[in-house]
Amino acid sequence: MKANQSRQKSYYDKRRHPLNFEEGDHVFMRVVPTTGIGRVLKSCKLTPKFIGLYQILRKVRLLTYQIALPPLLSNLHNVLDVFQLRKYISDSSYIIDPDANQLNDNRTFETMPMRITDRSVKALRGKEIL
Repeated sequence: MKANQSRQKSYYDKRRHPLNFEEGDHVFMRVVPTTGIGRVLKSCKLTPKFIGLYQILRKVRLLTYQIALPPLLSNLHNVLDVFQLRKYISDSSYIIDPDANQLNDNRTFETMPMRITDRSVKALRGKEIL
């Protein structure tokens, strides 16, 4: 059992890359996109998972960093875990403007459909459902 565990650990360690950022690096912040459909909250596949381009101000602890947030996001806490950040690789098409999405206090935003393109009627046990 110990030998098997050791072997599996070595496989994991080969692929693992520690996430370290330096002061002044640019990162994206993770958000949770949700749409409200009745009581059910569903995550959309094609909505952005990371927003902005924020600069790291300082390293607080081993896995937490303080980032510079704009005044629009002043209601959010600016110290984030390393797993909520993604390193910026310089390409201007990656930047998503946070003004386009109104973020809630828990870093979620709602998306609304632009238009309904089609509808159909389904017959089910003598009932018609749109």
